[in-house]
Amino acid sequence: MNMNEKNKIENCRIEPKLKLINMDSVEVEQVEWLLYPFIPYGKVTIIQGDPGEGKTTMVLQIIAKLTRGEPILPVTDTTKTKEKRSDEVDSENEDLDAEDNMQEQSSVSPVNVIYQTAEDGLGDTIKPRLLAAGADCSKVLVIDDSDQPLTMADVRLEEAIVQTKARMVVLDPIQGFLGADVDMHRANEIRPLMKRIAVLSEKYHCAVILIGHMNKNSNGKSSYRGLGSIDFQAAARSVLIVGRVKDEPEVRVVCHTKSSLAPEGTSIAFRLDKNNGFEWIGEYDISADELLNGDGREQKSRKAKEFLLEILANGGMTQKKIAEEAEARGIKSKTLWNAKRELEIDSVKRGKQWYWMLPE
Repeated sequence: MNMNEKNKIENCRIEPKLKLINMDSVEVEQVEWLLYPFIPYGKVTIIQGDPGEGKTTMVLQIIAKLTRGEPILPVTDTTKTKEKRSDEVDSENEDLDAEDNMQEQSSVSPVNVIYQTAEDGLGDTIKPRLLAAGADCSKVLVIDDSDQPLTMADVRLEEAIVQTKARMVVLDPIQGFLGADVDMHRANEIRPLMKRIAVLSEKYHCAVILIGHMNKNSNGKSSYRGLGSIDFQAAARSVLIVGRVKDEPEVRVVCHTKSSLAPEGTSIAFRLDKNNGFEWIGEYDISADELLNGDGREQKSRKAKEFLLEILANGGMTQKKIAEEAEARGIKSKTLWNAKRELEIDSVKRGKQWYWMLPE
């Protein structure tokens, strides 16, 4: 056998055979959600934020609810039953639909969760937080990596998912599970790891949550504030940012910065203080970039009030025209309606249109 024949044989062994998938034969699959539209099952979600902003505390609260088979967010009927003026009903239907979607959670019975931390002690930090959140700790499993550190490419991760049938896996923080030889800033080293974890998530239909810190680029867009390669976020199907509100230090907000499987969710807030612990507040009118840049809700509310006082100074105007002008100035509908209520602006129907006017 000559050298050319040997090379041909060797190439045949290395190069994979061509396999084509005809899209006509692919079945459409419905996405299932651990928490719509923030955390999908079978996919990777990244939750990131600066140290001390409440990322881990929030995730432990979610874990506690899952282990008890309870809704993650508090479900109330107040938004549906509270009285509204007739001119508000049509305009706020979309907001109510969004709130209903946020409360759609597929967890009906208690499930197992795998939680791995590379920063906090299990006995002195994690378990006390779980107990405070009301978790069933018998359903929270941890891979013992005292003999050999766990990595995202570790076979023990898949073995643990199979053995426990966990519906959620949390790695906190991302950089603690890359491996000693992996440079988190190199795309060619990060992509195989993210591909591996994404395949595991899809194969066993569990939600994988990677918790990460932010970099120091305070002027950068939210999508570029995550530590390491942008390929982390590129591989994730959902990316959330947790941050502290500048004007309300006890309030933290969860903002969607990437959502590949559903429309981006409305930002939601929780309160975290020493006396009352953790408490979900509900929707919060702020974007990720505004949150990271320190633009608080008070500033946006003040802007909306000033706008209404200016535009109605010379008399009434149609609700439609006001809404259009507000949108052009970057004032969101919810902020506009809140400002209207606080200023006690009157609504009068003339023909088929509603007019707003300042109170006499």
